[in-house]
Amino acid sequence: MGVVIVGAGAAGVQTAVALRERGYTGRVTLVGDEPHRPYDRPPLSKAVLRGRGRPDDVVFDVGFEELGIEVETGRSAQRLLPAEHRLGTSRGDLTYDTLVIATGADPVRLPGADAHVLRTLGDARRLRGVLDAGGEVVVIGAGWIGAEFTTAAREAGCRVTVVEAAPAPLGGVLPAAATAPMTAWYAQAGAVLRTGTRVAQVEPDGVRLADGSRLRADAVVVGVGARPATGWLAGCGIALGDRGEVAADAWLRTSAPDVYAVGDCASFPSARYGQRLLVHHWDNALQGARTVAAHITDGPGTAPYDPVPYFWSEQFGRTVQYAGHAGPGDTVVRRGTPGEPDGWSVCWLRGDRLAAVLAVDRPRDLAQGRRLITAGASIEPRLLTDPGVPLKATVRETAPAGSRRP
Repeated sequence: MGVVIVGAGAAGVQTAVALRERGYTGRVTLVGDEPHRPYDRPPLSKAVLRGRGRPDDVVFDVGFEELGIEVETGRSAQRLLPAEHRLGTSRGDLTYDTLVIATGADPVRLPGADAHVLRTLGDARRLRGVLDAGGEVVVIGAGWIGAEFTTAAREAGCRVTVVEAAPAPLGGVLPAAATAPMTAWYAQAGAVLRTGTRVAQVEPDGVRLADGSRLRADAVVVGVGARPATGWLAGCGIALGDRGEVAADAWLRTSAPDVYAVGDCASFPSARYGQRLLVHHWDNALQGARTVAAHITDGPGTAPYDPVPYFWSEQFGRTVQYAGHAGPGDTVVRRGTPGEPDGWSVCWLRGDRLAAVLAVDRPRDLAQGRRLITAGASIEPRLLTDPGVPLKATVRETAPAGSRRP
């Protein structure tokens, strides 16, 4: 029976590969509901939409046959019977010794007529057609996906209006005080950004706003977040969190024996941040897959999963990177001035520890900040405000044992 992995995205593929790398010799079956060979999702918005490659170029460079990984495409999970170690699918049941749930997340859709979303290879192909046609596009949501799609649409010559309910871009992710400078990027790119504006309904030829007014569009693209794809687990007894995700433990085990969950569909308890985290980013899928594979092969004694979340985005000619997890009570410290050629960054301090860093065209800040968060280093806050001081140089010196600090 071996290991059955449900979901052929990054989390599922990386789990399968990591099992083989760790010497697992049993049967490994990767089950995906799409008809395509497993592919990576970040290039869909970062490259394919911008004409930097063909949609078929995003497939994982993995020799599944050589690794002895059985790939079942076009086969969707429908139910789970943990007591019987049985997975029900659209093409019959599969039995397993160990099951890994890696079904990812589904994009949130709005009421009304169908609108475009960007999650799958099919979505990317349809949206590439929208860009090739030009015309008027309304983008709902100024988050990561909304910004990346708007970038591609403006480069393709489309007229773009972006509607965002929050006061600033990335309003549902980061405090407006940190992301307010990003508002200007839209106008500089020739896009119209309407913040503090809610959409009531998507209509066949545009959108109707909450105030009753309408925006006409040849195409509407929705990028307002995603929800864990866990509906097929209803009634199976696996514990879910308050956001519908699988509530995994510190080793990404579920409440059912021999069942793990990894990636966008699962939350985990973070000792580093003192709360349960649900992280919808590629790096989480990669790191979590390694933890799952290690626990399956090595069992007790495996290190618990507690990463520093990381994400990056290319938008409007800028590279935006984020590491850590900012909380509402953290102190915000800015480094550099938006618009300057050397870029700028924002740090969040929790006490004298760095909790998160957002870097715009400052890769060194991101790399050093990520290491400081991982190490839990004590920081001299007064040094953070000077962008000329490397983040690694802001670490507070530790007095030698038996000595006194002034």
